Amino acid sequence: MLMNISFIISSPLEQFEIVALLPLSVFGFNFSLTNSSLFLIIAFFILIFWISLSFYNTTLIPNNWQLVKEFIYITTSSMVKDNIGKKGEFYFPFIFSLHLILLYCNLIGMIPYSFTVTSHIVFTFGLALSIFIGINIIGVQAHGFKFFALFLPRGVPIGIVPLLITIEFLSYIVKVFTLSIRLFANMTSGHTLLKIIAGFSWTLLSAGGILAILHLIPLGLLLALIGLELAIAGLQAYVFTLLTCIYLNDVLDMH
Repeated sequence: MLMNISFIISSPLEQFEIVALLPLSVFGFNFSLTNSSLFLIIAFFILIFWISLSFYNTTLIPNNWQLVKEFIYITTSSMVKDNIGKKGEFYFPFIFSLHLILLYCNLIGMIPYSFTVTSHIVFTFGLALSIFIGINIIGVQAHGFKFFALFLPRGVPIGIVPLLITIEFLSYIVKVFTLSIRLFANMTSGHTLLKIIAGFSWTLLSAGGILAILHLIPLGLLLALIGLELAIAGLQAYVFTLLTCIYLNDVLDMH
């Protein structure tokens, strides 16, 4: 008896679909709890739990978990010290929390059947825009109206001042887009590629015969890419935080 079995492979972009888990609408505004907001809340709870554990059960000879905590702390501290200097000590709690929340969101997204919050441009752009606005407020508070000299270098001929201000302003605004798109694009492309290769491996396995053996090739590639994607998850959280430090230093130390 021959049996035809058809397997439906879902779209690789289906994993990024936002689903309302708890619909809620108030005066026409949507306050529904979605899978995106749920995993963001989980990341925040992990952040609070992680920080609370940092003050307890520490030993002179650290265990593996304590080494991980100290490594992340030292990495962020060195980042702030190298890019902002002593002025960065005041902003370290925010930068450290930003680094951790992005790292947790990226790593949680690597768990099967979870959701990658940072794979949505609405989250990364909102985060980058709020940071950008906050940095500019800090710049105005620190330098007053002299802060706007950032868009007009000294010794510029009057004739090209309007053009130069326009170019400097646009290049300054672009920072928001580059900061958000870099994180969003890397996480989206990486997870999409993993889904495509996993689907291809499952298709070969379900075909049976000699093709079922060949599924080991994309499966091995998938395992290698998972390791690479884990590294990218940590790297992108680091890069986002690093650029935040650099942009903050630009408004604190105007030359």
